[in-house]
Amino acid sequence: MKPWNSRPREIRNLFNPAFCGLVLARGVEGFTETAHRPMPFSLTLLILPLCLHKRTRDQIKEARRAYFTKILQEHPEIRVDLAKRSRGLLPYTMEAFAYLAACNAIIVDESGSIALRENTVRKRIIGTKDTKDCQAVARSLGRKLALINDRVTIYSTLGIRP
Repeated sequence: MKPWNSRPREIRNLFNPAFCGLVLARGVEGFTETAHRPMPFSLTLLILPLCLHKRTRDQIKEARRAYFTKILQEHPEIRVDLAKRSRGLLPYTMEAFAYLAACNAIIVDESGSIALRENTVRKRIIGTKDTKDCQAVARSLGRKLALINDRVTIYSTLGIRP
């Protein structure tokens, strides 16, 4: 990673560790509320690539009540370049997790699964329309992934090898 001041302004704004951390926290929150257990680390790596990509985010948002597999069946284009996007966003995901850890907002258990500490993230989603959408879709995505409850199924459905 380049030092913060050496990054272009657009990158600093788009991939701000606090914002990316908030999006990750919303996804983890949705997962743990539904599954009643921490979110496996491997699934957290899907949150930013699926929620920050506008077209994918809009497709997940439109199908609010649909299962994740149904969304992928209806919108196979979500899979296009997802693996590449995931690899490209990995450094920003790690930076966001480092930020959350520095703020003492997450708990990592022995198996590497991640949970959100209580009262570390506001319940109410605030911000611009796009930032609200990213957070709301991340929370919804966390819930949808919890319903599948199998990492191998999720990754193979997305066409990605973990």
